[in-house]
Amino acid sequence: MKFKQLIAVFSILITSFFTMAQLENVLVEKYYVSDDFDALDTNGGQLLSGSTTYRIYVDLPKGSKLLRIYGDKNHPFIIKSTEPIFNHKTDGQSFGKDFTKSRLINNTVSLDSWLTLGQICKSSGNQTYYGVPKNQDTDSSIIGGKNNDGGSSKIPFGLLNNTDETAGIPLFLKDGMQSISTSVTSWEDYGVKDFLTSIDSTVFGSIITGKEFKSGNFFLKNSGTMGVDTLKNQILIAQVTTAGELTFSLNIEVLELINGVPTKVQYVSNDSILIKDENKKLNEKYSGFLKYPLTCGCIDQNYLEFNPRAVCSDQQACKTKIVLGCTDPMACNFDPTANVMVHNLCCYPGSCNNRDIAQVCPSLLENALTFDIHPNPTQNNLFLNAKTGSEQLMTYEIYDVFGTKVISKVLGIKSTIVDEEVSTEELSNGIYHIRLTVGNATESKTFIKN
Repeated sequence: MKFKQLIAVFSILITSFFTMAQLENVLVEKYYVSDDFDALDTNGGQLLSGSTTYRIYVDLPKGSKLLRIYGDKNHPFIIKSTEPIFNHKTDGQSFGKDFTKSRLINNTVSLDSWLTLGQICKSSGNQTYYGVPKNQDTDSSIIGGKNNDGGSSKIPFGLLNNTDETAGIPLFLKDGMQSISTSVTSWEDYGVKDFLTSIDSTVFGSIITGKEFKSGNFFLKNSGTMGVDTLKNQILIAQVTTAGELTFSLNIEVLELINGVPTKVQYVSNDSILIKDENKKLNEKYSGFLKYPLTCGCIDQNYLEFNPRAVCSDQQACKTKIVLGCTDPMACNFDPTANVMVHNLCCYPGSCNNRDIAQVCPSLLENALTFDIHPNPTQNNLFLNAKTGSEQLMTYEIYDVFGTKVISKVLGIKSTIVDEEVSTEELSNGIYHIRLTVGNATESKTFIKN
């Protein structure tokens, strides 16, 4: 196999192995931070001042649809906090789609914790409200401030007034609700509400107070949801309010086009078990975006420390740049700077993978001439020094690692060369061989351009 073909195959293998799937991102928005006035309300139960309301969005490619969020025995669905998760005691809902719009202006109802697939209240007429990041909300707010009823203390300027900068746009200006004229159908859930009583005994219900929802037997699904902005295609899947630190591990099922064919794909937050079957009923792919906080590390595939599970960059983690080459000291082109062995690059007398061994390993050439080059490695220019016993025609040629001539020059009839300047500015970074010919004698040396 030729060197260029080999490197191309090597690059394809790395890319196909490490490339993230079509799930583009998972966004965690700080929706609101509660203040002392919010904590005075007793209608919804105890909401601690300083609690943060988070919204979780999955970011899909244009045209993809979110079909369900789920947990199974191999991939549990987990939302967890270090402190109890807040749920409104009188008007809270397990699923965002079950709120009525008119109740969202009451006390702290809008800070309830729930699950959804985009929709955040019941349809009214031909309008349905979906969750959007506040900075994408194109209309005004219906909740917070003067729109709020003031809670149990009847605070005249209303609740949800905090302007904490960490939560971005205040809720009384933008509420992250956007109406659209279409809605999804075929809602179905399992593993949250009791099948017979419809009572929710998880942390999304009002019966118990807890810090974690973890299930290997849960789903919420519908006919397929896209984002309000179909180009961005960011779909809200959960709202969680807590005074603690939020963590989660999520799994989603997406309908996406693969080679033009609509295909169901399951994206999971751990890759200990990934199942694919011939009937495409299960097509599981790992995505590091589905676990929060995100795993950071070296995301540059040109480094040995590259971490395929990392989805955010830690520049200090990238330390050792990959250098492909022959690391066999018995080969004539042994490369002491290489750290990744490519066996087909190695050349031995009589075996050089159909390449010119005289060019790949110029040190094997018989000659009596010696010369020096400096600096090595070089960045811009290389200087050549040589001396012979008589005036003879001198030439030099530079070859890359493929054995291809990239520079040549006739120096004329000389007996001595002192600091002949060889420009390397147009050469790419890499390893090269310079070959000096004086009369019938030839000598070669290797240098590095960086």
